[in-house]
Amino acid sequence: MDTSDPDIEFDAEGICIHCRTYDAAMAEEPSDPRVRDAELNRQLETIRRAGKGKRWDCVVGVSGGVDSTYVALLVKQLGLRPLAVHLDNGWDSEIAVGNIQRALDTLGVELVTNVLDWEEFRDLQLAFLRASTPDSEIPSDHAIFAAILHTAWKKGIPHLVLGHNKATELILPPAWSQGAFDWRYIRSVHRRFGKRPLRSFPHLDFADYVRFRLWSGKQILNILNYVDYSRDAAIAKIQSELGWRDYGGKHHESVYTRFFQSYILPRKFGFDKRRAHLSNRVLAGQIDRDEALAEIAKPPYASADLESEDRIYVIKKLGLTEEEFAAIMKAPHRRYADYPNMLNSRFYLTARNIYRSTRSIAQRVRTPST
Repeated sequence: MDTSDPDIEFDAEGICIHCRTYDAAMAEEPSDPRVRDAELNRQLETIRRAGKGKRWDCVVGVSGGVDSTYVALLVKQLGLRPLAVHLDNGWDSEIAVGNIQRALDTLGVELVTNVLDWEEFRDLQLAFLRASTPDSEIPSDHAIFAAILHTAWKKGIPHLVLGHNKATELILPPAWSQGAFDWRYIRSVHRRFGKRPLRSFPHLDFADYVRFRLWSGKQILNILNYVDYSRDAAIAKIQSELGWRDYGGKHHESVYTRFFQSYILPRKFGFDKRRAHLSNRVLAGQIDRDEALAEIAKPPYASADLESEDRIYVIKKLGLTEEEFAAIMKAPHRRYADYPNMLNSRFYLTARNIYRSTRSIAQRVRTPST
């Protein structure tokens, strides 16, 4: 990590805040694998018991990427009965679509696909590009999780099994991406820059968010936190057992994600998300720093031809002219805080102040007088 994260801080030893945060977070995780295995088995038994007599006992999200494909394989091997959910936002690569089909056919897992209204979603993506924030993937991230949650609730499936892994995904500067769960933020950007109403876009409103927060503690299993997860080992396993094909960089199963992360972010904002991805892997002990530095020295795109193809394809699919795209690339930078969002809402600020006051009073009550 470097100062392309505008909020980064280094201590007197030259260690950045991300490394300190990572160390503190991982220190909270059990170091004894027996403890971790016991907790995983307890949660698996809870899922099996809650899903007894139901067609499915859990929902998994699938994208055709490494993590979600590995999770689908893992839950089947552990004896769960998952329903897979995929969000088609119009940007799936052919490789990703093939990966999903081969994996789920091999595993015998049923798939529900939520296809977004393209014109509606295109308008939302254009709104985020015109908002000039470095988080144009927020609409997809939000819709993916909303589709998974709503499917689980609609079908009465009691648990989600997700592929987030703390050890390899903890570092991501808020300045690079923020607001994935924030419907107020997404809606405010669209109201300012969008042109079409969002009639069918899957989202989590405030009531959904509260329900999710109340539900998430017991109903969501981030299974990769309980196994010795290595991306390289996972790739080898899903290639050999499920016929999975590699598509290149992290999250490049989506053409838009590949273009946004490899072209727009570095050229417009000076952000290269590979720094965060590689830093996580260094801290997790999966690669060393020299390997990471060698990787980050390479161009974000695997080839100049692919970069050119993606640029032409994305601009055309979004319905932009070259002049309009150039204006987007030159527009002044904005951040999450520049638009109405959940964190600067009156309700949130009031609730935060009440919480802080209550906590302060509780701490004074607990502290004996001298």
